[in-house]
Amino acid sequence: MDRIIAHFRSYNRLPEPDRIDVLDGFRALCVFLVGWFHIWQQGWLTPHFMIGERYVSLDFLLRSGYLWVDGMLLLSGFLLYLPYAEKKKSPSIGAFYRRRLIRIVPSYLLCIIPLFILACVRGDYASVQDALADLLPHLTFTHTFFRRSYQTASLNGALWTLGVEVQFYLIFPFLARAFKKKPFLTWALMTGAAFGFRWWVGKQADMSMYFNQLPAFLDVYANGFAAAHLYSFLRKHLEQAFGKERGGFFPVRAGFTAVCCMGFYLLYIIAQNQAAAPVIQQGQMDRRFPLSVVLSAVMVSAAFSLPPVRFLLGNYLMRFLSAISFQFYIWHQWIAVKLKEWNVPYSSFPEPNRQDEPWRLPYTLLCFAIAIAAAAVITYCFERPIARKLRGRIKGS
Repeated sequence: MDRIIAHFRSYNRLPEPDRIDVLDGFRALCVFLVGWFHIWQQGWLTPHFMIGERYVSLDFLLRSGYLWVDGMLLLSGFLLYLPYAEKKKSPSIGAFYRRRLIRIVPSYLLCIIPLFILACVRGDYASVQDALADLLPHLTFTHTFFRRSYQTASLNGALWTLGVEVQFYLIFPFLARAFKKKPFLTWALMTGAAFGFRWWVGKQADMSMYFNQLPAFLDVYANGFAAAHLYSFLRKHLEQAFGKERGGFFPVRAGFTAVCCMGFYLLYIIAQNQAAAPVIQQGQMDRRFPLSVVLSAVMVSAAFSLPPVRFLLGNYLMRFLSAISFQFYIWHQWIAVKLKEWNVPYSSFPEPNRQDEPWRLPYTLLCFAIAIAAAAVITYCFERPIARKLRGRIKGS
């Protein structure tokens, strides 16, 4: 009970420099909305209900669910750059790469290797060359560069995001140092590069291979850097003005809450407009920059908002979902595809998503239940123990 009371009281204090409670909810919402989109693609369950005499459908939220990948990458840029924004000593490039490898590679290989073996057993590859054309780019995180390993992969389609993320890790230490020395110039160059690349992509007859490549996300990462700077600036000044325990004068926190709520409303508008976009990929590129700006405003303002907002985003459930979100993201789409392929739950129709409406709800719930359970087991029985062991070996050496 004392722990619960202390947890609620924490929402009246400023966030810790290295522990921002609302980001648990931000990460969980982005990852699970993307997951819902992928599961919806297989099951077609679209929640709808009546509020009084008004019909409300979440169809727009599902049809635009891929947008929140941008939120995941924005959050990555924010958290990676935050130590630089806090004026802490910059980690060495080698130390940064080691930490990222420990974080990503073991779980990634746990997914790639078994699925590759399964694909070989199933006869998914026409030849050894075909198999290597899928496997090798995945092992080197270059699978987004090749049509075979990106658009027609026999492994896990959701892993393209990790390819973009690891490619960004390679250049992050250099971008971070440049941003710390000349933030406005570096932000402008990263943003200009993203706009220029997306302009070029928009001129292509087929945008599908290019619109989600790393250069198309550089402004998203740049806005993550800028948001980390803004957060650090605001936290330090609020602490100086009001003290760490108080967290800010009520009108100030109410103002942040209003900004946060307005941000969520703008996200609702962006999602609705994207769901109605005539050309999905072009619409996604056109909305990428404003989406990342609004998401940045939501992240920063939520951190200093009134306790109800911070509780909704930083409670124990959100903390748990955030903790398992990496494994959930890796496995959820593969689980959804396989359950449908194996006809679980059972349906007598060959295309249950089209022909068997009662099947949609149990299928969707089962996808989430299995993906969350698998993510929890892998997180606490594999990912974290392996990470501790590898970090211990590095310290020991």
